[in-house]
Amino acid sequence: MNPNLSIIIPLLNEEESLEELFTRIDQVCKSHGFSYEIWFVDDGSTDSSWKIIENLNIRNPQIHGIKFSRNYGKSQALHAAFEQANGDVVITMDADLQDFPEEIPELYAMVKNENYDIVSGWKKKRFDNVMTKNLPSKLFNSAARKLSGVELHDFNCGLKAYKKQVVKSIDVYGDMHRYIPVLAANAGFRRITEKPVQHQARPYGSSKFGTERFIRGFLDLVTLWFVSRFGGRPMHFFGAVGTLMFIIGFLSALWLGISKLIDVSHGIYGHLITNNPWFFIALTMMILGTLLFIAGFLGEMIIRTTRESKNYHIEEVI
Repeated sequence: MNPNLSIIIPLLNEEESLEELFTRIDQVCKSHGFSYEIWFVDDGSTDSSWKIIENLNIRNPQIHGIKFSRNYGKSQALHAAFEQANGDVVITMDADLQDFPEEIPELYAMVKNENYDIVSGWKKKRFDNVMTKNLPSKLFNSAARKLSGVELHDFNCGLKAYKKQVVKSIDVYGDMHRYIPVLAANAGFRRITEKPVQHQARPYGSSKFGTERFIRGFLDLVTLWFVSRFGGRPMHFFGAVGTLMFIIGFLSALWLGISKLIDVSHGIYGHLITNNPWFFIALTMMILGTLLFIAGFLGEMIIRTTRESKNYHIEEVI
């Protein structure tokens, strides 16, 4: 029989917090009568995190672990755990104790009883550095809302709840863990909402993410915007742009040729077409247009003959 909850916790060097995190999750689930499983995903830790997970697994059969051979990233960790999850509702949270396990019952109820596909946490009050995290986060989330059309205030919050069907229907790759709600919306899961959640300063260790994550996040957002609109039909973009460039280049070259013929008919010689910079502009546009058209055609062929494979290696599963 499937458990009520699958709780997925990706981690990297969080040895200090794992015991306390499990104890709090266990207390919350038992007090509300939830059957549950926990999937810890060790994303290449160099401390004793995996040893602690092994010990927890020995004492508690509902605890499972996935160990990566090296650090692959949060998206790959979530993808691996999503494949293993059996719970009716899947909850993701960070291992650093900044997320509160006490939020789990309400998140579960919103998915199970109110029939939401995704409930995303919203850290209204953050205990992070204003300049390096809070302000960039506000700008990033604003851009993400406008480009994706998904109205969430906090895409980066690790505390989220999903219907099982959602996590089994999407592929999380690259650094796309921030945009799981967008991926889900593109897959047809439109009942997405958010819930204000508690947040606290990290009690142990230091953050594994720097300011550069917002740059990568914005680039990923542009990629997601493009893929969501043209990923299944690249010819519609590359073919259209390529055809337009080729036509502009061809008409420019035709105009240069006609102008030359008119000059010759009037007895005007000595002006080579190649002396006109428009000749090289037209030629370049025709070549680029042809290349873009070919790129669109090849993209269509690749989509129809390949599928994305896993880009991580699991060393051990318990």
